[in-house]
Amino acid sequence: MGTSKNDFRAEVISVFPNKVKISIDNFDSFSEVDGQIQKLRIGSYLEISDNENHKMIAIIENYFIECQNNETQVEEDEGEEVNDLKNRKYIIEANPLGTIVNGEFKRGGDSLTIPPTDTKPASEDDIRKIYSESIKDEQKFCFSSLSHNSNIQVPVNGNKFFNKHFAIVGSTGSGKSCTVAKILQSAINSKNGEYDELNNSHIVVFDIHNEYYSAFPKANSIGVKDLVLPYWLLNSEELEELFLDTEANDHNQRNVFKEAIVEDKKLNFKGEEEIKEKIHYDSPLFFDIQSVLNLAKEKDMEMVQGAKVGQKKQGPLYGKLTNFVSRLENKINDKRLEFLLGGQSKSITFEDTIRQFLAYKNTAEENSNITIIDLSGVPFEVLSITVSLISRILFEYGYFYKKCLEGMKCETPLLLVYEEAHKYVPKSDLIRYRASKKAIERIAKEGRKYGVTLGIVSQRPSEISETIFSQCNNFVAMRLTNPDDQNYVKKLLPDTLGNLTESLPSLQSGEALLIGDSIIIPSLVKIELANPEPKSADIQFYEIWKEKWKDVDFSKVINEWEK
Repeated sequence: MGTSKNDFRAEVISVFPNKVKISIDNFDSFSEVDGQIQKLRIGSYLEISDNENHKMIAIIENYFIECQNNETQVEEDEGEEVNDLKNRKYIIEANPLGTIVNGEFKRGGDSLTIPPTDTKPASEDDIRKIYSESIKDEQKFCFSSLSHNSNIQVPVNGNKFFNKHFAIVGSTGSGKSCTVAKILQSAINSKNGEYDELNNSHIVVFDIHNEYYSAFPKANSIGVKDLVLPYWLLNSEELEELFLDTEANDHNQRNVFKEAIVEDKKLNFKGEEEIKEKIHYDSPLFFDIQSVLNLAKEKDMEMVQGAKVGQKKQGPLYGKLTNFVSRLENKINDKRLEFLLGGQSKSITFEDTIRQFLAYKNTAEENSNITIIDLSGVPFEVLSITVSLISRILFEYGYFYKKCLEGMKCETPLLLVYEEAHKYVPKSDLIRYRASKKAIERIAKEGRKYGVTLGIVSQRPSEISETIFSQCNNFVAMRLTNPDDQNYVKKLLPDTLGNLTESLPSLQSGEALLIGDSIIIPSLVKIELANPEPKSADIQFYEIWKEKWKDVDFSKVINEWEK
C-alpha cells in the first residue's frame, strides 16, 4: 500500500502469475511522480515494490471504475444527479514484465515478496533502465522510442536482430515502408570508430513498387533496364518453369530440352576433359538458348531412313514438339525478357553477375552498402523466377564464401529484404510461385549458417509461407486491420502478453509492437522518421482530381508499352 502528501491509497488487491490488480482511491494523486502528473494510459508502466528493495515493473492492460454503493446525491440547488466520487475506486489490471534488483532488470516477477508495500507509476529513469542496461553498448541498435514517452529510446540487440530473420508487418498506410527505410538507414550509418569510408553492411532490397531509391540516393539501384540476369544460371526447375508447359507434363519436351542443354554446356566448356564429363543439367555453366531452339526445330521436323533404301519417314518426334518450339521462340523474342535472355545475359560473367547484386564496383567510390532491385518492370510471369535466381545466387555465394574462409567467421554478412513478400512467397501451391518459395524457404532454414538472413515485409502476414515466418525471431508489427493477420501476430506472443495485440487495429502511423529475441520485453514503440523518406506508393486521388484537367501524351505511353 502506498501513501503520499496527497493522501491517496493504492494497494495491490490480487496477484496472479500473469496479472496484478491494483485498487486506487485518488487517481490524480496516484499519477503524480516527482511533482509531475504522469499521463497514464493503456500500455503505461507501473512500479510495485517490496521491503527488500525489489521493484516489479508492470504494464497497464486495462482499468475500470468500481463504486462502493449505488446511491446518488442530488444537488438541491441545481436539481441534477451526480455520482458520489468519494466512494469511487479505480481498478487497474497490469501484466508483470520483470523486476529491477540492484539496479538490473530481469524478466519475470518471482523475486518480489508478498505482500507488496508500494505502488506508483514507474519513473522515467527506471523505465529507461529496463532498455539501456539490458544490452551492451557495442550491441545497441536503435530506431525507435517508447510510444508513450519519446524521451525513452528503445534499443534492440543489433546482433540478435540482424543475424536472425526478422519481419515487418502492417496494413497499407501504417508506415511500413518508412520503418524499413529507417532500419536500413540506421544500419548503413552505424560505425565502430571514426572513419569516412562505407561500413561493412551488405543489404539487397527486392523492391516491387520502386519505393526505396528516394530513401537511398547513393544505393546501387538496378531496374529492369539495368538488370542483367543470365538465363544459363537458372537451375533445372526454373528452366522448365520458364520454357516448358509444365502442366502438360510432356516427357518428349523435357527430354529434348534437358539433352540439348547438357550437350551445349559441354560444347561451350573450355576446361579439363575430366570435369567436362561431369557436367550435368544443373551445372552453372553457359549454354546457348538459340542452339536449344535449333535442336528442337530439327527434332520436330526430322525425317529418318525408312525400311527401303532411299525412302524417308517421319522421325519419332516429328510434329510432337511444335508447341514447345513455338513457346521457346516466343520467349526468346519477347523484348520484355531482354534482361534475362538478351545478348548481355549471354556475355556477362559469373563474377560480374554476383558483383552487380553486392554492389562491388570498379572503384571504392562506386561501391554501395545497399542494392535496390526494382522489380516493378519485371513481367509478372517471370517475377518468381527472377526473385528465385537472384536469391539463390546470393545464398550460394554465402555458402561458397564461407567454405573459402575455412572455419573463420563470415566477413560479409548479407541481409535480403523482401518488400510485399506475400506476392512471391505465399502459402499458395500454385506453380508460378514454386521457384521463389523454394529459394527463399531454403534461405529461411539454412541461410544463417552462411551469413545470409532475411527481412520479410508484408501487409498480409497470414498469407505468407509458414515455413518462412516460423524461422523469424524478431517482429515489428504495425497497424493490422485484418483479424487473421492480428491473430497471427497474437500467436507470436506469450499468453501473458497476448492482450498487447488488442491495440494493433488502432495503432497510429509509425507505431509498432516490437517483439522478439533482440528486445528485453515486447514494447509498443514509435519508429523514428526515415531521412530521406521512401517514395509513397499512395496516390492522393482527391487532391489530384481537384486540379485543372491534364492532357496525356498517349503516343509516349504506347511507345513505352511496346518496348
